[in-house]
Amino acid sequence: MRCTGALFVCAAVVCAQDPFEIHVYEYDPTPLGSFSYEAHTNYVVSGTTAFAGTVAPTQNQFHFTSELTAGLGDSFALGAMLLTAARPGQPLEYAGWRIIPHVFVPKSWRLPFNLGALAEFSFERPAYEEDAAHLEAHLVVEKHIGRLQLDGNPIFARALKGPGTSAGWSFEPSGRIGWALSRAFTPSIEYYSSWGSLQNLLPFHEQTHEFVLGGDWRINDRMLFNAGVGFSVTGAGNGLFLKSRLEWTFGRRSLAADGPAGP
Repeated sequence: MRCTGALFVCAAVVCAQDPFEIHVYEYDPTPLGSFSYEAHTNYVVSGTTAFAGTVAPTQNQFHFTSELTAGLGDSFALGAMLLTAARPGQPLEYAGWRIIPHVFVPKSWRLPFNLGALAEFSFERPAYEEDAAHLEAHLVVEKHIGRLQLDGNPIFARALKGPGTSAGWSFEPSGRIGWALSRAFTPSIEYYSSWGSLQNLLPFHEQTHEFVLGGDWRINDRMLFNAGVGFSVTGAGNGLFLKSRLEWTFGRRSLAADGPAGP
Protein backbone atom coordinates (compact mmCIF):
# COMPACT_ATOMS: atom_id res chain seq x y z
CA MET A 1 0.00 0.00 0.00
CA ARG A 2 1.30 3.35 -0.96
CA CYS A 3 -0.15 6.75 -0.10
CA THR A 4 1.40 10.23 -0.25
CA GLY A 5 -1.39 12.34 1.20
CA ALA A 6 -2.65 13.24 -2.27
CA LEU A 7 -5.30 15.93 -2.55
CA PHE A 8 -7.23 14.40 -5.43
CA VAL A 9 -9.27 11.22 -5.58
CA CYS A 10 -7.45 10.10 -8.74
CA ALA A 11 -4.20 10.10 -6.82
CA ALA A 12 -5.77 8.36 -3.86
CA VAL A 13 -6.79 5.51 -6.17
CA VAL A 14 -3.12 4.68 -6.56
CA CYS A 15 -2.94 4.18 -2.77
CA ALA A 16 -4.76 0.85 -2.93
CA GLN A 17 -3.48 -2.36 -1.38
CA ASP A 18 -0.11 -3.50 -2.58
CA PRO A 19 -0.84 -5.41 -5.82
CA PHE A 20 2.39 -7.37 -5.65
CA GLU A 21 1.70 -8.93 -2.24
CA ILE A 22 -1.90 -8.93 -1.05
CA HIS A 23 -1.19 -10.74 2.17
CA VAL A 24 -1.87 -10.23 5.87
CA TYR A 25 1.29 -11.32 7.67
CA GLU A 26 0.81 -13.97 10.35
CA TYR A 27 3.00 -15.08 13.23
CA ASP A 28 5.35 -17.50 11.47
CA PRO A 29 8.83 -17.80 13.02
CA THR A 30 11.38 -19.27 10.60
CA PRO A 31 14.23 -20.96 12.51
CA LEU A 32 17.78 -21.31 11.30
CA GLY A 33 17.85 -23.86 8.49
CA SER A 34 14.23 -23.28 7.47
CA PHE A 35 13.19 -21.61 4.21
CA SER A 36 9.96 -20.63 2.51
CA TYR A 37 9.09 -19.77 -1.08
CA GLU A 38 5.90 -17.88 -1.89
CA ALA A 39 4.42 -17.24 -5.33
CA HIS A 40 1.92 -14.35 -5.32
CA THR A 41 -0.36 -13.79 -8.31
CA ASN A 42 -2.87 -10.95 -8.59
CA TYR A 43 -5.12 -9.65 -11.37
CA VAL A 44 -7.06 -6.37 -11.36
CA VAL A 45 -10.43 -6.91 -13.02
CA SER A 46 -11.69 -3.37 -12.44
CA GLY A 47 -9.23 -0.59 -11.61
CA THR A 48 -7.91 2.73 -12.82
CA THR A 49 -8.00 3.46 -16.55
CA ALA A 50 -5.66 6.47 -16.83
CA PHE A 51 -2.12 7.27 -15.78
CA ALA A 52 -1.67 8.94 -12.37
CA GLY A 53 1.65 10.72 -12.80
CA THR A 54 4.10 8.02 -13.89
CA VAL A 55 1.93 5.18 -12.57
CA ALA A 56 0.19 3.12 -15.24
CA PRO A 57 -3.54 2.27 -15.13
CA THR A 58 -4.17 -0.75 -12.93
CA GLN A 59 -7.11 -2.25 -14.81
CA ASN A 60 -6.27 -5.60 -16.42
CA GLN A 61 -2.79 -5.64 -14.87
CA PHE A 62 -1.37 -9.01 -13.87
CA HIS A 63 1.27 -9.29 -11.13
CA PHE A 64 3.55 -12.18 -10.24
CA THR A 65 5.85 -11.98 -7.22
CA SER A 66 8.45 -14.50 -6.08
CA GLU A 67 9.40 -14.32 -2.39
CA LEU A 68 12.15 -16.33 -0.69
CA THR A 69 12.63 -16.17 3.09
CA ALA A 70 15.46 -17.74 5.08
CA GLY A 71 15.55 -18.32 8.82
CA LEU A 72 18.66 -16.78 10.38
CA GLY A 73 17.73 -17.61 13.97
CA ASP A 74 14.71 -18.75 15.96
CA SER A 75 13.44 -15.16 16.14
CA PHE A 76 14.88 -13.58 12.98
CA ALA A 77 14.43 -14.17 9.25
CA LEU A 78 15.31 -12.32 6.06
CA GLY A 79 13.25 -12.29 2.89
CA ALA A 80 13.65 -10.99 -0.65
CA MET A 81 11.08 -10.41 -3.39
CA LEU A 82 11.26 -10.14 -7.16
CA LEU A 83 8.32 -8.15 -8.57
CA THR A 84 7.04 -8.65 -12.12
CA ALA A 85 3.94 -7.36 -13.90
CA ALA A 86 2.16 -7.46 -17.24
CA ARG A 87 0.09 -4.56 -18.52
CA PRO A 88 -2.60 -5.09 -21.18
CA GLY A 89 -1.04 -6.10 -24.49
CA GLN A 90 2.47 -6.30 -23.03
CA PRO A 91 4.63 -9.21 -21.82
CA LEU A 92 5.60 -9.86 -18.22
CA GLU A 93 8.28 -7.34 -17.19
CA TYR A 94 10.52 -6.54 -14.25
CA ALA A 95 8.74 -4.20 -11.81
CA GLY A 96 11.08 -3.98 -8.82
CA TRP A 97 12.47 -5.75 -5.77
CA ARG A 98 12.20 -5.75 -1.98
CA ILE A 99 14.14 -6.83 1.08
CA ILE A 100 12.19 -7.85 4.21
CA PRO A 101 13.74 -8.50 7.65
CA HIS A 102 11.39 -10.27 10.11
CA VAL A 103 11.58 -10.52 13.91
CA PHE A 104 9.33 -12.53 16.25
CA VAL A 105 8.77 -12.47 20.01
CA PRO A 106 9.36 -16.01 21.35
CA LYS A 107 6.32 -17.82 22.73
CA SER A 108 8.38 -18.48 25.86
CA TRP A 109 7.63 -14.88 26.85
CA ARG A 110 4.04 -16.05 27.39
CA LEU A 111 2.36 -12.93 26.03
CA PRO A 112 -1.45 -13.07 25.72
CA PHE A 113 -1.00 -12.95 21.93
CA ASN A 114 1.68 -13.77 19.36
CA LEU A 115 3.76 -10.75 18.36
CA GLY A 116 6.22 -9.97 15.57
CA ALA A 117 7.38 -7.18 13.31
CA LEU A 118 8.92 -6.71 9.89
CA ALA A 119 10.13 -3.99 7.58
CA GLU A 120 9.77 -3.85 3.80
CA PHE A 121 12.34 -1.85 1.86
CA SER A 122 10.83 -1.51 -1.61
CA PHE A 123 12.34 -0.32 -4.89
CA GLU A 124 9.92 -0.22 -7.85
CA ARG A 125 9.85 1.08 -11.39
CA PRO A 126 8.02 4.40 -12.03
CA ALA A 127 5.25 2.68 -13.99
CA TYR A 128 4.18 0.88 -10.80
CA GLU A 129 5.17 3.33 -8.07
CA GLU A 130 5.89 7.04 -8.43
CA ASP A 131 8.35 7.06 -5.52
CA ALA A 132 11.56 5.14 -6.23
CA ALA A 133 12.11 3.85 -2.69
CA HIS A 134 9.73 3.05 0.19
CA LEU A 135 9.77 1.77 3.71
CA GLU A 136 6.89 -0.06 5.38
CA ALA A 137 6.97 -1.01 9.08
CA HIS A 138 4.54 -3.84 9.93
CA LEU A 139 3.48 -4.99 13.38
CA VAL A 140 2.16 -8.55 13.48
CA VAL A 141 -0.40 -9.31 16.20
CA GLU A 142 -2.04 -12.75 16.27
CA LYS A 143 -4.53 -14.49 18.55
CA HIS A 144 -6.22 -17.86 18.14
CA ILE A 145 -9.32 -18.69 20.17
CA GLY A 146 -10.36 -22.24 19.39
CA ARG A 147 -11.13 -22.31 15.66
CA LEU A 148 -11.13 -18.51 15.42
CA GLN A 149 -7.98 -16.94 13.93
CA LEU A 150 -7.32 -13.20 14.31
CA ASP A 151 -4.39 -11.44 12.65
CA GLY A 152 -3.69 -7.71 12.57
CA ASN A 153 -1.01 -5.70 10.76
CA PRO A 154 -0.86 -2.04 11.80
CA ILE A 155 1.36 -0.62 9.04
CA PHE A 156 3.21 2.69 8.82
CA ALA A 157 4.72 3.57 5.46
CA ARG A 158 6.68 6.39 3.92
CA ALA A 159 8.53 7.28 0.74
CA LEU A 160 12.32 7.37 1.05
CA LYS A 161 12.97 8.81 -2.40
CA GLY A 162 10.55 10.61 -4.68
CA PRO A 163 7.76 13.20 -4.63
CA GLY A 164 5.96 11.54 -1.72
CA THR A 165 8.74 12.07 0.81
CA SER A 166 7.21 15.35 2.01
CA ALA A 167 4.01 13.55 3.09
CA GLY A 168 5.82 11.72 5.89
CA TRP A 169 4.33 8.57 7.36
CA SER A 170 1.01 7.12 6.24
CA PHE A 171 -1.24 4.66 8.12
CA GLU A 172 -2.25 1.51 6.24
CA PRO A 173 -3.73 -1.13 8.58
CA SER A 174 -4.75 -4.60 7.43
CA GLY A 175 -6.24 -7.63 9.13
CA ARG A 176 -7.64 -11.13 8.76
CA ILE A 177 -10.41 -13.16 10.41
CA GLY A 178 -10.35 -16.91 9.77
CA TRP A 179 -12.41 -19.85 10.98
CA ALA A 180 -10.75 -23.28 10.77
CA LEU A 181 -13.43 -25.62 9.44
CA SER A 182 -10.78 -28.34 9.40
CA ARG A 183 -7.01 -28.65 9.35
CA ALA A 184 -7.19 -28.50 5.56
CA PHE A 185 -9.50 -25.51 5.00
CA THR A 186 -9.88 -22.13 6.70
CA PRO A 187 -12.24 -19.60 5.06
CA SER A 188 -11.35 -16.00 5.83
CA ILE A 189 -12.11 -12.32 5.37
CA GLU A 190 -9.12 -10.02 4.83
CA TYR A 191 -9.07 -6.24 5.12
CA TYR A 192 -6.64 -3.80 3.48
CA SER A 193 -6.67 -0.02 3.75
CA SER A 194 -4.81 3.22 3.33
CA TRP A 195 -5.97 6.12 5.47
CA GLY A 196 -3.52 8.71 4.18
CA SER A 197 -0.72 10.72 5.73
CA LEU A 198 -0.61 10.86 9.54
CA GLN A 199 -0.11 14.61 9.11
CA ASN A 200 -3.46 14.91 7.34
CA LEU A 201 -5.68 11.83 7.10
CA LEU A 202 -7.81 11.68 3.97
CA PRO A 203 -11.62 11.97 4.08
CA PHE A 204 -13.22 8.53 4.25
CA HIS A 205 -14.37 8.49 0.61
CA GLU A 206 -10.78 9.14 -0.52
CA GLN A 207 -9.33 6.44 1.71
CA THR A 208 -8.85 2.86 0.52
CA HIS A 209 -10.93 0.20 2.29
CA GLU A 210 -10.86 -3.18 0.58
CA PHE A 211 -12.07 -6.64 1.58
CA VAL A 212 -11.02 -10.05 0.28
CA LEU A 213 -13.27 -13.11 0.63
CA GLY A 214 -11.32 -16.34 0.36
CA GLY A 215 -9.53 -18.98 2.34
CA ASP A 216 -6.50 -21.14 2.98
CA TRP A 217 -6.20 -24.69 1.68
CA ARG A 218 -3.46 -26.66 3.45
CA ILE A 219 -2.23 -29.16 0.88
CA ASN A 220 0.16 -30.83 3.32
CA ASP A 221 2.44 -29.85 6.21
CA ARG A 222 4.75 -28.02 3.81
CA MET A 223 2.40 -26.42 1.29
CA LEU A 224 -0.41 -23.89 1.63
CA PHE A 225 -2.60 -22.34 -1.06
CA ASN A 226 -4.56 -19.13 -0.49
CA ALA A 227 -7.00 -17.53 -2.92
CA GLY A 228 -9.62 -14.81 -2.78
CA VAL A 229 -11.75 -12.21 -4.53
CA GLY A 230 -11.35 -8.60 -3.42
CA PHE A 231 -13.39 -5.44 -3.78
CA SER A 232 -13.32 -1.84 -2.60
CA VAL A 233 -16.05 -0.12 -0.58
CA THR A 234 -14.86 3.35 -1.63
CA GLY A 235 -14.03 4.82 -5.04
CA ALA A 236 -10.38 5.08 -4.04
CA GLY A 237 -9.51 1.39 -4.46
CA ASN A 238 -9.52 -1.14 -7.25
CA GLY A 239 -13.14 -2.12 -7.76
CA LEU A 240 -12.54 -5.85 -8.21
CA PHE A 241 -9.41 -7.98 -8.10
CA LEU A 242 -8.34 -11.61 -7.75
CA LYS A 243 -5.41 -12.84 -5.71
CA SER A 244 -3.64 -16.08 -4.84
CA ARG A 245 -0.59 -17.24 -2.89
CA LEU A 246 1.20 -20.58 -2.92
CA GLU A 247 3.58 -21.11 0.01
CA TRP A 248 6.11 -23.93 0.23
CA THR A 249 8.35 -24.41 3.26
CA PHE A 250 11.45 -26.57 3.24
CA GLY A 251 14.38 -27.31 5.52
CA ARG A 252 13.61 -27.28 9.25
CA ARG A 253 9.96 -26.96 10.18
CA SER A 254 8.67 -23.53 11.07
CA LEU A 255 8.39 -23.04 14.83
CA ALA A 256 4.74 -22.06 14.30
CA ALA A 257 4.14 -25.56 12.90
CA ASP A 258 5.38 -27.28 16.05
CA GLY A 259 2.30 -26.51 18.07
CA PRO A 260 -0.82 -24.34 18.28
CA ALA A 261 -0.55 -21.03 16.49
CA GLY A 262 -1.78 -19.02 19.43
CA PRO A 263 -1.58 -19.03 23.22
